[in-house]
Amino acid sequence: MTDFCPIKRIDHLEFYVGNAKQAALFYAQCFGFTNTAYRGLETKYRETASYVMQQGNINFVLSSGLSPDHPIAKSVLKHGDAVGIIALEVPDVVSAYQQTTSRGAIGAIAPTEEEDTYGIFRYSAIRGYGDTIIKFIDRSDYAGVFAPSFEAQNKAHLKSTGLGLKAIDHIVGNVELGAMERWVEFFAETMGFNLLVEFDDKTITTEYSALMSKVMQDGTGKIKLPINEPANGKRKSQIEEYLEYNYGAGVQHIALATDNIIATVSGMKQTGVEFLVPPPTYYDNLEERVGKIDEPIEQLAELGILVDRDEDGYLLQIFTQPVQDRPTLFFEVIERHGARGFGEGNFKALFEAIEREQAKRGNLVSV
Repeated sequence: MTDFCPIKRIDHLEFYVGNAKQAALFYAQCFGFTNTAYRGLETKYRETASYVMQQGNINFVLSSGLSPDHPIAKSVLKHGDAVGIIALEVPDVVSAYQQTTSRGAIGAIAPTEEEDTYGIFRYSAIRGYGDTIIKFIDRSDYAGVFAPSFEAQNKAHLKSTGLGLKAIDHIVGNVELGAMERWVEFFAETMGFNLLVEFDDKTITTEYSALMSKVMQDGTGKIKLPINEPANGKRKSQIEEYLEYNYGAGVQHIALATDNIIATVSGMKQTGVEFLVPPPTYYDNLEERVGKIDEPIEQLAELGILVDRDEDGYLLQIFTQPVQDRPTLFFEVIERHGARGFGEGNFKALFEAIEREQAKRGNLVSV
């Protein structure tokens, strides 16, 4: 089948935040990112301030509106700090826009060209779940630092040697009850994604709450977008809590890949990043459950790293606490040893850990 909307890679994620300067320091000092480019008043751009943060092949853009009526400022008021844009590099932004909108996507930005001394930067965009924008980027004729109006940066306090984060493994979205299937069809019909795997409320369940999930991937298998929706349970599920405090659908978490999760998580803990804590009994007879692994179980237990195995190998993963005051966006750190799954064997331990945090917030209530 012809790939009518080919995608090269995830170009970047743009976060809409209340204070981009402070957020840049947080991601530099706590997550090991380096600020490589900036756009704002000092570069004669008067609408927003944006910091490009880079580590490995990961690019985050942290943006704040400079007036209360700017769309980014309005987004932050509604959602708090959140992912506003999922940007995908494509060969042709005009074709991507036409192909997706002709198949039912709602256009957000018509094909646009911006030119400066470094060449032509092209982009277009469609609307995704919630208020999230899916943006198409073409850099083939642009040699600038990031995009027009951005200037290279070399500030010592925003530089890091990195913590070993290499790439974005997957991006998880939460949608309202009954909306998951519609968004699965959206990615299949408008962008040519296919269903990789699905989990029902019998797979992802605890004593109190449950959810359902389907994982969509592009034609190359490089870009994976799991989509979650809540399922009926005794108490408010983590998805319902997210939807309540995010005021609608959006990106729940971003999985960042590393080749050495022990070193990466150790470094992040030293910088102050907080992680979910699995129950101590999780590590009892771990190798009997998941088979032989290369990493010392004592170190995994000390750090709270989870392990799972599928027919292709095993993976190690851990999840941060929310990275803002609202219990919404968080991160996953993942190291794969052949496994292509998403840690299904860890769902129960993970969600029980989340429920313990919900209880502390007073949000694990009866429904």
